[in-house]
Amino acid sequence: MDFRVLMMGDAAFTIEYTDLKGTVGAKQVRALRSKVQAAIGTGEIAGVVDMISTSRSLTVCLTPAYAGFETVRQQVCDLAGTVADDASQQGRTWTLPVCYEGELAPDLTEVAVRAGLTAQEVINIHSGTAYSILMIGFLPGFPFMAEIDPRLRFPRRESPRTRVPAGSVAIANDQTAIYPWESPGGWHLLGRCPVALFDADQAVPSLLQAGETVCFEPVSRADFDRIEQDLKQGTLLPDSFLKGGE
Repeated sequence: MDFRVLMMGDAAFTIEYTDLKGTVGAKQVRALRSKVQAAIGTGEIAGVVDMISTSRSLTVCLTPAYAGFETVRQQVCDLAGTVADDASQQGRTWTLPVCYEGELAPDLTEVAVRAGLTAQEVINIHSGTAYSILMIGFLPGFPFMAEIDPRLRFPRRESPRTRVPAGSVAIANDQTAIYPWESPGGWHLLGRCPVALFDADQAVPSLLQAGETVCFEPVSRADFDRIEQDLKQGTLLPDSFLKGGE
């Protein structure tokens, strides 16, 4: 397994799988992170204070006072060369409601025209795929998910929006995502999900995790409003959207 090491000063380094991307790269990074965490748990690797994952790299941060930098770097490099085991990475599956209607889907018509499809065909294609969460980043709880159908792959908007509503379901290039917060953004907005993706009061604030699978279920505006209200009142819980959830 080919990779390179990028030095980040005297307290961090990055392992980057240069030839991997998408779901394959993300699986390899998750496997490496799991192995490093296991080695930390057994005491084989010391001094690591944080790890930062992307879809093809893992940055390891350490405290040099508690560990030799070169020792830790070599230990992680030894683990980085092994191939990920798909069988050990079966995460949870979510089925999240999405309303692809009206002002909740401001770019749906434009995407359909560019793709040479009807709006309903775009909805069917987008909601007909199970997406793997590559990583959480950009914003707290923001899931980068791959891979969307080639017919819906377009670059980011030339003019990003200054305000993208929380819950917006979007596409760009070969990925889809959900904005957990209102923020600027340049992705194409196809719909809106009423389920909150980040709650700082929870032990694990991010609802979704890398390695999990997300499916989208189209719902009407009336159902969207009902689900949103039930979630706010606590009569419906986010875990209800887990496969097999109650």
